[in-house]
Amino acid sequence: MSQSLDRALTLVEHLAGGRKTLDELAEAVGVHKSTVLRLLRTLEAHRFVQREGPHHYRLGTALFDLAQQSLDELDVRRCAEPALRELNQRTGHTVHLASYEDGEAVYIDKFESKHAVRMYSRIGKRAPLHCTAVGKVLVAAMPPQRRQAIAESLEYQKMTENTITSAERYLAELELVAERGYAIDNAEHEDFIHCIAAPISGPGGVLAAASLSVPTFLADLDTLLSLLPDLLTATEKASIECGAPTPRKDSR
Repeated sequence: MSQSLDRALTLVEHLAGGRKTLDELAEAVGVHKSTVLRLLRTLEAHRFVQREGPHHYRLGTALFDLAQQSLDELDVRRCAEPALRELNQRTGHTVHLASYEDGEAVYIDKFESKHAVRMYSRIGKRAPLHCTAVGKVLVAAMPPQRRQAIAESLEYQKMTENTITSAERYLAELELVAERGYAIDNAEHEDFIHCIAAPISGPGGVLAAASLSVPTFLADLDTLLSLLPDLLTATEKASIECGAPTPRKDSR
């Protein structure tokens, strides 16, 4: 790596911790202030660094613009599509991809069942958080304080005899989902459909949830749960494609 580039990147890394003086930056890089000043002027010209007052520097807007562009390019639908399509073809069952939006789960992709019976769900359709497997996964991935706030804000409409109808029960269910890494909808949203779901993650955490849904007359819950390894394999593949760290393998 070029010495000047290395020093410039070091300056950016130190400015990520907050604004710094020229003296502080020179000490961090280990060169004379005049050298640091030349680098800062170049970075400032490209908006990577911004001068704040006569003595301080901080990160400029260009870095934030680039970060946002990078996030915009990270389309979870595109990243997850190969793994979820493969899951759909292997199992023959309906596969959904959902994200969290304004207190609901929103289906952002769907792969139809290979069976004659089709689910009425569609891309763009919203679903409740308290009685769907994808909803449970999305909320379980949130920090405890936000999870609590969402749980206490829900109306808990009773959709079937199995629907969770209180914040207390829902929070207990979310703890279980977070612990085991997947969620179950045991005919809680519709009495003739059950689902299992697992998270798809990116560099910053959970991006979406993927589910496998089956009419109860085609397969009972135990049969659906036997497909859990297939679902988890698919969500792990999708997560890696979406930029999540590769899981460490046990070397033993």
